[in-house]
Amino acid sequence: MNTAFIPGLRLSQEFYRGLVHPILDRCFPGLVHAAGLIDGGSEVLGFDDETSMDHDWGPRLMLFLYEEDMQRYAQQIKHTLANQLPHEFNGYPTNFSSPDPDDNGTQLLQPIIQGPVNHGVAVQTVGGFFHDYLGFDIQQPLEPADWMTFSEQRLLTITRGGVFHDGLGLDATRSRFSYYPQDVWLYLMAAGWRRIGQEEHLMGRAGMVGDEVGSALIAARLVRDIMRLCFLMEKTYAPYPKWFGSAFRKLNCAGTLWPVFQGVLRSDTWQDRERYLVQAYEYIAARHNTLKLTGPMPEKAISFYGRPFRVIAQHGFAEALLKEIQDPEVKRIAQRPLIGSLDLFSDNVDLLSDPSWRGKLRQLYE
Repeated sequence: MNTAFIPGLRLSQEFYRGLVHPILDRCFPGLVHAAGLIDGGSEVLGFDDETSMDHDWGPRLMLFLYEEDMQRYAQQIKHTLANQLPHEFNGYPTNFSSPDPDDNGTQLLQPIIQGPVNHGVAVQTVGGFFHDYLGFDIQQPLEPADWMTFSEQRLLTITRGGVFHDGLGLDATRSRFSYYPQDVWLYLMAAGWRRIGQEEHLMGRAGMVGDEVGSALIAARLVRDIMRLCFLMEKTYAPYPKWFGSAFRKLNCAGTLWPVFQGVLRSDTWQDRERYLVQAYEYIAARHNTLKLTGPMPEKAISFYGRPFRVIAQHGFAEALLKEIQDPEVKRIAQRPLIGSLDLFSDNVDLLSDPSWRGKLRQLYE
């Protein structure tokens, strides 16, 4: 397949408007629906490229129906599209291979020249999607424990993906997840500062005893924690590791911090790592003050209880943020150790990607 690359989200939108919508209008006139792409593909966030085309990518979209129409029309729609879609769109096959049970259900573009198309139009309800993708019943109110146990990657795709047609109020539903409520946001930033405070002095201590590998690992963890705090400060959900750095570079702080982080990660000694980390520490301290969420906080790194390690979180950023929380439920949660949200205390892929764990995870906050 030598077709020039088209960003997947644009391809999906053109596929809907050029082929799927006309077929629906012709065969199911008046059918109320929504269409878009808000699931987990790289193209949903705009990070896809030619390499992305090798799996789970192509002319695909999500079609949403009311529950009663889902029961009545879903199979008819799937059958109609299978038989009326052309075998190719914009140079790409519209046919996908069957899901590979040995590869997490991966599907590949598979050219055919005759017969029905195994298309990439997923038919579902809005409620069914949010239940399966987030483990959340959209008929219920969002509680602090829900926010703490949602994967940021999934919140990001829901809110950043494309909606091409909305007859169901899909945009109104996903707007509920646009960003953390104020007090949850304060709590998460406090937890982020707490994480930095728990390890910022350890980088130098490991290096002092000759463990530069251990020191480098701790420094890398600190870089990640500072990056995550920056996402929070700019009220932007952070994606999963593959696109974490790419998304960070789109933040306002990246112009200043990116070369600093490169310096940290390229340093051979703990002293050099600390020199770069202090620049990052003092930047985020100043950035905290620009948010005006607390009273002014010190912006200069200090020694760690007289030891030769320079730190910033010891100034009490976490404690200052916690004092500003008003919501009683978030206050109650904040009285316990500051574990933060799911993304803050775990990077286990199975835990982050399987919303069926949310029931048990919520118990951490109850």
